[in-house]
Amino acid sequence: MDVAQLVKGLHERTAGFAEAVAGADPNARVPTCPEWPLRVLVGHVGQAHRWAAGIARSGPTPVPDPFDADPGSPEDWSDWLHEGASILADAVLSADDRPVWTFLGPRPATFWLRRMLHDTTVHHADAALATGAAFEVAPDLAADAISEWLEVLSDPVAQTVKPAFAELRGTGQTLLLRPDTGLGWLITRTPDGVRWTRATETADTALAGPARDLLLVLTRRLPIDQVTITGDRNLADHWLARTAA
Repeated sequence: MDVAQLVKGLHERTAGFAEAVAGADPNARVPTCPEWPLRVLVGHVGQAHRWAAGIARSGPTPVPDPFDADPGSPEDWSDWLHEGASILADAVLSADDRPVWTFLGPRPATFWLRRMLHDTTVHHADAALATGAAFEVAPDLAADAISEWLEVLSDPVAQTVKPAFAELRGTGQTLLLRPDTGLGWLITRTPDGVRWTRATETADTALAGPARDLLLVLTRRLPIDQVTITGDRNLADHWLARTAA
């Protein structure tokens, strides 16, 4: 996805999130983030956009506590969320090609635009599950979210950020994510870590379904039985248990 698509996607997913929480009880529990009431989920999304914008402008700052975020009154949530998305987009566009800090090392500022777009997409699903709102995501956006997450997991630095990722090492076991349209993702567990490629090959385990459902299963927003599983179920369970963000 190019920068224009990322910006457009961020605004669209933020709008969808804002619609999903509109008029909802701020104290309603979010089933997929069980320690958070809805107000904290809203605060986290807007807070994360502003935090990433600050990194793009001036460098790293400590990861903020979602419980410290103040999204304001529920009737102001939509404006506050849209403002945060605009602040992030403007900061990334202003940074141009300048490398900025990321938890994987210096990257173009668009790293944060893409990371926040897909983070917002998943949290839109959280909001929809909490409020009963509809949730849909275009297949190409869901596919890019899956690819982006695999890029993070396969980076050697990721294992130092989250030690559980090191347990994804293996001796050649393969897991295929097979969407109902387009190429799938063939993941291989090697002694050095995760490797992946876009492919349609067979694997030890395969998860098949719409890209939307594959994304939500991978991020543990839907149960694994939401997709079709073939091969070694234990391999899929092992993967999901060790990739919690």
